[in-house]
Formats: sequence, C-alpha cells, structure tokens
Amino acid sequence: MEEPELGAGSSPRRFTWEEIGLRTGRGHPQQERWLVIDRKVYDISQFYRRHPGGARVISHYAGQDATDPFTAFHLDKALVRKYMSSLLIGELASDQPSFEPSKNKLLVEDFRELRTTVERMGLLNPNHLFFFLLLLHILLLDAAAWLTIWYFGSSLLPFLFSALLLGTVQAQAGWLQHDFGHLSVFSKSKWNHLVHKFVIGHLKGAPASWWNHLHFQHHAKPNCFRKDPDVNMHPLFFALGKTLSVELGMKKKKFMPYNHQHKYFFIIGPPALVPLYFQWYIFYFAVQRRQWVDLAWMLTFYIRFFLTYSPLLGAKGLLGLFLLVRLIESNWFVWVTQMNHIPMHIDYDKNVDWFSTQLQATCNVHQSLFNDWFSGHLNLQIEHHLFPTMPRHNYWKVAPLVKSLCAKHGIEYQSKPLFTAFADIVHSLKDSGELWLDAYLHK
Repeated sequence: MEEPELGAGSSPRRFTWEEIGLRTGRGHPQQERWLVIDRKVYDISQFYRRHPGGARVISHYAGQDATDPFTAFHLDKALVRKYMSSLLIGELASDQPSFEPSKNKLLVEDFRELRTTVERMGLLNPNHLFFFLLLLHILLLDAAAWLTIWYFGSSLLPFLFSALLLGTVQAQAGWLQHDFGHLSVFSKSKWNHLVHKFVIGHLKGAPASWWNHLHFQHHAKPNCFRKDPDVNMHPLFFALGKTLSVELGMKKKKFMPYNHQHKYFFIIGPPALVPLYFQWYIFYFAVQRRQWVDLAWMLTFYIRFFLTYSPLLGAKGLLGLFLLVRLIESNWFVWVTQMNHIPMHIDYDKNVDWFSTQLQATCNVHQSLFNDWFSGHLNLQIEHHLFPTMPRHNYWKVAPLVKSLCAKHGIEYQSKPLFTAFADIVHSLKDSGELWLDAYLHK
C-alpha cells in the first residue's frame, strides 16, 4: 500500500496503532516498516538499510513506539530529527494514546520524567579526566607487560605474569571501547567514533563496526530471542530461559544435551568464545562487509604485537603468549557480560515499555571499587541499560532514583554479590536444561 507524502500546506495523515502494528516488515503488507517517535509516524521501509546505527536495530522497533530508545541512543536529537523529516508520513490520530495501549501508561510517563531529571542533574555529562586516567592505566599495563619479558627474560614466571598483564589490558580496553561505542565520553558523536576505532582496533584488534552491529541490538531488545544477538546461542548450543527451553523440549528439538549444559558451559563458554570464535569471525566480518578502515586499525594491533614480542619470544613463544592472553580475556569477558543477563528473563519480544524491557532482562552486582574496576562498571548494568549514553562514573548517582521508581511500580531491582552472580549463570543453565528435558520427555 503506497502512502502519499506530506505536501506543503496539507494536513498530516492520521494513523491508529492497529495500522502501525501491521507494518513490522513481516507478513502483510510485506516489507513495510513504520515506527512512532513522539506521536509522529515514520516510514523506514527504504531507510532502515541506511540507518547509521545498523539496519537491524531500527527494524526491531518496526510496528512499535520507538520514542524511548530514540531518546536513549542519540546524542544530537535535533540533528537526527532533521534527517528524519523525509521519512515522516503522518502522526497518531487524536484519539490514539502516545504509545501502544498495552503498555503501562503511568510507568512510561514516570520513566520519561526520570529521564528529564537525569538530564537536569547533568548525569549525562562526562568527566574527561576519568576516561583519560582509564586509558593511561591501560597503556601503562601494556608497557609493563613488555618490560617484564624484556628485563626478566622469557622464563615461565615472567611469561605468565606478562600474559596476566596483557589479559588485563584486553579486558580493560574492552570496557573502555564500550564507553566510546556508547558515545559516553565526548559530546560529539564523531569524536567518540574516532577514539572508539583506536581503542577497539589498535588496542584490541577488533572492528568497531562489528561491535556496533551486535551491541546496539542487544541494548534495543535485551534477552529478546531473534532480536538480541547475545542470546543467539539458543538453541544451537544452549537452551536459555524458562519459556524458550520448554518450547524447545515440546518441539522435541535437541541440538545439544541441554540437561548437561551447566557442565559443558565451562568448556565451550568462558574459555572458548574469544580464541575459538571471535578471533576469526572479526576478520570475516570486516572483510565480508568491506569495513576497510576497521580492518586497517585491526592490523595495527597485530603488527605491533608481532614487532614488540617476536624478538623476545620467537614464533612459538609469540603464538603461545597470544593464545594465553586471549584465553584470559575470554574468561574475564564471558563471566562479566553474562552475569547480568543469562539468569534473567529470556523470551520473544513482547513489546513492553522501555523501563520494563531493561529491568526484566538485567540485574546488578553490588558496588565496590574492585567490582567497578573489574567489570568496567557493568556491575551497575540496570542503570547502564536504562541510560546507555550515560558516562559510567555516574551510574551510582542515578541508582537510588531507579530503585525508587522500581519500588513505586512493584518491579524487582536485583543486586547481588559478584560470586553469587557468577554462580547464578550456572544455576540458571541447570534450571533451563532440566525444564527442557522434562518437556522433551513428557510434554
């Protein structure tokens, strides 16, 4: 169905939520994608592939109100709205609510008021010294790793100590690139993007475009199967979440012995993700999508690593050090990133409000200086998910306001000790595996 464009002097077309809900890009009418921002209706059917944040992340909101994610992800909203004007096809009819009738009106309004309070308090403003010191401590650890082998030689203890330092560099650079990727450090997007390429490309050897492609989808629809890439390990490797695990069992599907997944997680999870999967896939991604600038940044990391450590270690020692560093990084990365999400609610997208979407998929780990540093402040994952562009040093400041809003609306705000969070990953895998087995055998 073709919709006429808004002409000069013409009154805007009016739409109902029922009409908008059909334009998801799936079913009939095929391929049409509409979304709503501040009651205005936009046709993204042709635009979504050119969306700077990625085609999939904007498509995940086709047929839905996208006001809150739009506000959460963009720094210069006025500039973005100017480019969106050509996509505008109308607005909601006067008798239609500002968001889907199924959503909690009071909760949506309260969260938007909280967002206004956050902006007024200046909690979205970064402390540049904080991020400079983070970068400096990473560079110093990187130098210390090389100096250890240069001064003490390549015997076992210096080798292992250097690997531990380099593994720490990789983990901490991972958290820092996350800050730049979320546009949390500079007020201008272009500066965040530029330094992001340096940190993830030169310090870690990975493409910024790959991270953006995956991570923004995760934030848009966390723990939503087929929309959040972080749960794509279901069902090929793991059965995740109560609902999906039972569904898998009832369909008599068995790609793995899921009732043992809490055991084989220790083999194919933390130790294997980075060295056996990410390490080769990032090159495939950059080449396949012709991300040549990202590839160039990546190569500077591998060239620098080879030139600095090859004269000290030789070919075998160099390879051994590289794999050991990736192994340390992989364990660190997987435990920290999964502790906030795997034990939480995992299901298909139910199109609930932004606040509920993030709270049901996310939990926190108690704050401490060590936990903050060790996890890159992702222990305060709830606040990060609600306000993804907020600088991490401000998460603790907004946490009491988030807790208060949760208490008002009877929503659980989960926070736990670090090792409890680690254990809950295993416990949740065990529980969902048992649910799958029961449904597989008896339903």
